[in-house]
Amino acid sequence: MDNRKISTVIRKIQQAATDWTTPAVIHIGQGKNPFRVLASCILSLRTRDEVTQAASERLFALADHPQKVLLLDSDAIEKAIYPVAFYRNKTRTLTEICRELVEQYDTQVPATLEELLKLKGVGRKTANLTLILGHGKMGICVDTHVHRICNRLGYLETSSPDATEMVLRDKLPQKYWMQFNELLVSFGQNICKPISPLCSQCCVHSHCEKIGVGDKHR
Repeated sequence: MDNRKISTVIRKIQQAATDWTTPAVIHIGQGKNPFRVLASCILSLRTRDEVTQAASERLFALADHPQKVLLLDSDAIEKAIYPVAFYRNKTRTLTEICRELVEQYDTQVPATLEELLKLKGVGRKTANLTLILGHGKMGICVDTHVHRICNRLGYLETSSPDATEMVLRDKLPQKYWMQFNELLVSFGQNICKPISPLCSQCCVHSHCEKIGVGDKHR
């Protein structure tokens, strides 16, 4: 699949996406608050969107700033974010990140990929999404949806999300970078699902090579 075809795919997904629910982290990021984006990304790991949304709202009602989080004890944070997956580990991670932000960054969330990746528990997906949604800076966020769909479409052939990001940085036109994750996460949650993709309802059915998709879903 070349870039002319991926442009068509993106345009069609954009048109269809108006009927889909906005992913939780994208919704939270609409306020352009980098700390909220960063914290909600941490909570979202292996957690359903509706759980992430509710847990984030409960946490931010108590503390929406690194210094305020550090005033809470672990029990209060755990109670606020439960039942996100690994809520105890995420409580420790959030607390350590907030301590780093206070002690090393004057409470401010870093605005570069390199500095974000130095924070405890922050990987490339979280760092890129924080740059894009929190700081309005250029980035390309690749999660499991983006990785799966890019390979399924036949746009690239990679073995991991990090590898997908590197290829996309070279191949995908920059004008699509900042919106790519939001579009493909929505697409992946609603149509191009991991196990049983709804190919018969798909707006880009005729453009997709359907790599790895069984015959019954074609």
